[in-house]
Amino acid sequence: MNMFYTNYYICQFEFKIVNILNSFAYLGYYDDVLLLINPKLLNTVMMRSSSSSSKIHINSVVKNDIGSVTSNQSKFDKKHKPNFYEQDSIKPKKSKVKLIKNKQKSSDDIEDAKLFVNTSDDLFTQNLLNRSNVKSLKSSSKNKKRYKSKLDPLEYDNVFQDSLQSQQNESSLQSDKNKSILLNKPLSINDLSLNMNVPEAEIITYLFLNKGISATINDILDLSIIRSIAENYGFNLIESSSTKGVDDMITKYAIINTDSLMTIKRAPIITLLGHVDHGKTSLLDSILETNLVCKESGGITQAISGYEIFWNYNLEQYKLIFLDTPGHESFKKMRLRGAKVTDIALLVIAVDDGLKPQTIEAINYIKDMSLSCIVVITKSDKLSNNLSKIKQDLANYDMLCKEWGGSIPVIEVSSINGKNIDLLLSEICVLSNTKNFLADPQELAVGTILETYIDKKQGSIANVIIQNGTLKLGDIIVSENLYGKVKSIRDVYNLKIKFSGPSSLVQVLGFTKLPEAGSLFCVLNDEKSAKEYCLKHSTIKQVDVALKFLNTRITFDVSLDTKQLKLILKADTQGILEAILDLLSNISQSKVQINIISASFGNISNTDVELAVATNSSILAFNVNVSSHIRSLLKKYKINFKVFNIIYDLLQYVQTNMLSLIEPAYEKVLRGKAIVQTVFSMNKGYVAGCLVNEGKLTIKSYIYVYRNNLLVYEGFISSLKRIKSDVEEVAAINECGLMSNFESWKDLDIIEAYDLVPKEKTL
Repeated sequence: MNMFYTNYYICQFEFKIVNILNSFAYLGYYDDVLLLINPKLLNTVMMRSSSSSSKIHINSVVKNDIGSVTSNQSKFDKKHKPNFYEQDSIKPKKSKVKLIKNKQKSSDDIEDAKLFVNTSDDLFTQNLLNRSNVKSLKSSSKNKKRYKSKLDPLEYDNVFQDSLQSQQNESSLQSDKNKSILLNKPLSINDLSLNMNVPEAEIITYLFLNKGISATINDILDLSIIRSIAENYGFNLIESSSTKGVDDMITKYAIINTDSLMTIKRAPIITLLGHVDHGKTSLLDSILETNLVCKESGGITQAISGYEIFWNYNLEQYKLIFLDTPGHESFKKMRLRGAKVTDIALLVIAVDDGLKPQTIEAINYIKDMSLSCIVVITKSDKLSNNLSKIKQDLANYDMLCKEWGGSIPVIEVSSINGKNIDLLLSEICVLSNTKNFLADPQELAVGTILETYIDKKQGSIANVIIQNGTLKLGDIIVSENLYGKVKSIRDVYNLKIKFSGPSSLVQVLGFTKLPEAGSLFCVLNDEKSAKEYCLKHSTIKQVDVALKFLNTRITFDVSLDTKQLKLILKADTQGILEAILDLLSNISQSKVQINIISASFGNISNTDVELAVATNSSILAFNVNVSSHIRSLLKKYKINFKVFNIIYDLLQYVQTNMLSLIEPAYEKVLRGKAIVQTVFSMNKGYVAGCLVNEGKLTIKSYIYVYRNNLLVYEGFISSLKRIKSDVEEVAAINECGLMSNFESWKDLDIIEAYDLVPKEKTL
């Protein structure tokens, strides 16, 4: 072992010895203990503690190198003299072990020092290091000075007392902690262990012994299992259904100095929220004078999209940015992204339908995020007197309209005849003036990524909304752990532009990989700053949580013979893929487990085909193009493959395939009874001569054979004869002969015949 490691381990040993000396000092055995280490240390203690009559405190020094341990090591003592000294004027020799690197700052120095101060008491070590006076000297090419750390006299005992006090405080805080956990989503065993402060091994043991479930720390537990575990350990469960637990990443991402001369009034961002088929896209068609509805598959919106118009109000031109969000329940993440970036929310409610689940979801967003809101009642051309009920339902959710003394405007519109469209746009302009939305175009751009996808020719494309500052070509743009240089900017009309200011929707090319939809982006001054930013966010996991839940979720109903539906998913955008995974995660998997082999966006590749062949999986694609080469490969390898344009159809297809894997279940209906009177043998087997004494027996009957009230056989009838003729059924008070796979017939056996009625398959 070289000299560095020798000194290192001696240093560790010395500190452990010093760690217990204080206890020996109180017991009166300090003389012998100190003599074992070094006689000079005993002299130091006696000199420093001569004024004390009751207690002797130990003066210890954090050393760069440690001297001899015994008097027999004379050669070692000459080379490495002890660094204990009585006065500061006595200088030790230069150390051959560098304790603290010269390049590190003081905080890092303390971290390096922990390598040498390796005591069993972490709190004591921390206090010891905090009390140490680490002197940092700059190194030069001619003379490299060593760092030294020393503890003042009588300081060791104070540190020891502080560590004990810290332990007591920590224990009291732990005992007073309220045993409650928030239950709002499935968790892995590892995450549940951290929330409950219960070891993972203990949770795994509990599941195995009490529930018969074998699991690992990375497996995802269903809410029912989490509830059972929490109750077992005496925790109070707090189930949250509101959106207050949503991570609000956008509210204060950029501070705008309203006193700055560069601050300008920016265009409002207006998001349409509401239930599916309540007329959001039709309303936009009427505002923009377009025909967007005809371009949507199935007549429903399945992506978040942005538009901008200019509207004249009070001799002033206003730029208005509209975001259209899907109303289907699976697109919750898209609606949440739209709510986070909006300035004004348009709550769209159909007059003939009223408040629906996604309407209530939007109301929760508006209330939790304190959004400015206008309620838009669509389809007012229909004959319906439901308006007063809608207003009452809104009032029940603390959304009081102006007519009832509240502050929320309610406007009835019709997309067919354009009723009150002008009034709606004017109300938006009034609200925009009231709120006075500001931005600073001179700042570096910041905003939110709404959608991402891969372009076959260009690469990673991000649809973003700029919320402050100006984005220019050549800017260094970062998002979480990704960065790149802006190579291309396109506006909502798909025209190339060189820069774009606040409140604008643009398409950006520049990221090396696809960023996460819904994440923030910002522009930095140089590439060095971008790398540092990405390094701070390098721990962010890009794995889709819904995919993890689908493949590893554990429920009480899971069994060893559970069948699997293996799927490879392809989608055109990240938002669509999120919606599909969310939709599939809500399907019950107690009988058939959905196993997502791969989930990605972009066109189907050769790799996807090879993966499908290797894993015997089906490929489900959404809004992607399939080349003739890929189609020939799919046909060659007989891969189950289907392309969808409507998310309802994909859901129905998956559910149908899952049901096809479930074994049919039957309901038994008693049809008749018979008693065996005689048994005779034939070439084909044994025949039971029976008397039907109740109901009837049919050739399709499923029979139970009882002997002395014990079930000895169950199965189908293979042959049924009346005299010598084959018959379909034999009614009561008639004799017959029947055969089955049972050959141990005996006289007086009781036969019960049932009709098996297939049950409807359910997941």
